[in-house]
Amino acid sequence: MRGKKKSIVRAIAPDSKYGNVLVAKFINYVMVRGKKSVAQDIVYTAFAKVADVTKKDVVKVFEDAVQNVRPQVEVRSRRVGGANYQVPLPVRGERQNSLAFRWIIGAARAKKGQPMAARLATVIADAFNNTGDAMKKRDDVHRMAEANKAFAHFARFVK
Repeated sequence: MRGKKKSIVRAIAPDSKYGNVLVAKFINYVMVRGKKSVAQDIVYTAFAKVADVTKKDVVKVFEDAVQNVRPQVEVRSRRVGGANYQVPLPVRGERQNSLAFRWIIGAARAKKGQPMAARLATVIADAFNNTGDAMKKRDDVHRMAEANKAFAHFARFVK
């Protein structure tokens, strides 16, 4: 049997504080070793700090930050005739969210010297303002796709 089996995607319940599914998914990404209560504490504390800084609805700020970080295109490797090409492809919606979450959390974990909630708050605020390490990662991915636009005709072969 070739390829992957279609997996059933479970519906995630909204988070308890804000009633938002995107926040619940983000908490699951922050979670390490199954410690959900610790992840919730980190995210909710970070959201409180973001609300103090921006003076706006924190869920709207978070959604805008994730929207800013979401990549539109990415490059995937494709082997054609013995050579590997980086083929630019559009990114599906669910993968856009997962990459944005990964980049936001990765940028927060890369900072040192502060509690995780404070680092996460600064990264979310920076992403909301279109600055910071998460936005730099998104721009790097877009730049790579732009540089390899000449190989876009190989896209029909890539799944």
